[in-house]
Amino acid sequence: MREGDVSDVVVTVPKGMWEDWIDEGDLPGEGPSGYRSHFWLWGSRLPTMRPGDRVYIVAHGRLRGFAPLVGMERHCELRPTMGCLMRDGDAVALTIADPIRGFQGWRYRWWERETEMPFPDWMTP
Repeated sequence: MREGDVSDVVVTVPKGMWEDWIDEGDLPGEGPSGYRSHFWLWGSRLPTMRPGDRVYIVAHGRLRGFAPLVGMERHCELRPTMGCLMRDGDAVALTIADPIRGFQGWRYRWWERETEMPFPDWMTP
């Protein structure tokens, strides 16, 4: 990551959890519901981020979009043994041309934002 870049991160929603993740709400095109969705992270290592940075979602081998980070907790109040990234709306459906293989944990964004494109079929596995 170059100096001055925001600290956007990428996480994977496992295939078996895709429907449940969608059911949480605050999807692309929806405003904030007032409910904070938590993306749990194992271990104590958390990314260096600030509110407004993007949390990108990968599922079924594709980038699906992002939601702005609204908070982060080293010990999540819902699951104290885990850290969490929190969002609450303003999600955007987009993708990149390259497939992305799922992974555990998180990674910093490795592509240029200019390569992102709309993804109207983002819910389709």
